[in-house]
Amino acid sequence: MEKLSFDSFTKKIYINTTKEKLYWCWATPEGICSWFLRKAEYFSPEGEQRSKKDSMQTGDSYIWEWHNWDDQEKGQVIRTNGTDFLEISFTDSKVSVHIESQGNACLLTLKQYDIPTDEQSSLNIHYGCSNGWTFWLANLKAYLEHGILLNETERDLRNIPLVGFEFVNL
Repeated sequence: MEKLSFDSFTKKIYINTTKEKLYWCWATPEGICSWFLRKAEYFSPEGEQRSKKDSMQTGDSYIWEWHNWDDQEKGQVIRTNGTDFLEISFTDSKVSVHIESQGNACLLTLKQYDIPTDEQSSLNIHYGCSNGWTFWLANLKAYLEHGILLNETERDLRNIPLVGFEFVNL
């Protein structure tokens, strides 16, 4: 067993869907906005914006915006294979997503790593993102298996001081 530490974490979930659908949910602006984001844009290394239906490519950059959060996350697509793996820079760390077919389901493995281990990063990135990804992966499962979203899009929660640490469906 790997030792637990504050520089990385792994989250896994089985989802009853196809590898192609699951990859679409992560790799395209249209897909990732269907369950996770308010807005997503991907740009080629030359700065050209990809269409909402186009998959991210290695070397691309991205801008993500969430419901109930005013800031943007900007990062780089480090690696993608177009079918079952992608890796991005994310909040001063890296995130990889691996999709593996297992019978009539897929095992999705998300790993966030290279997290700085200072106290602020341990709180905001390790604790915050670990909790966040747990919810978002459950939201993805609910969306793909039952056609429902669990995240809050009808109420504006942005003025609540600890919203990101207290609300489970941000």
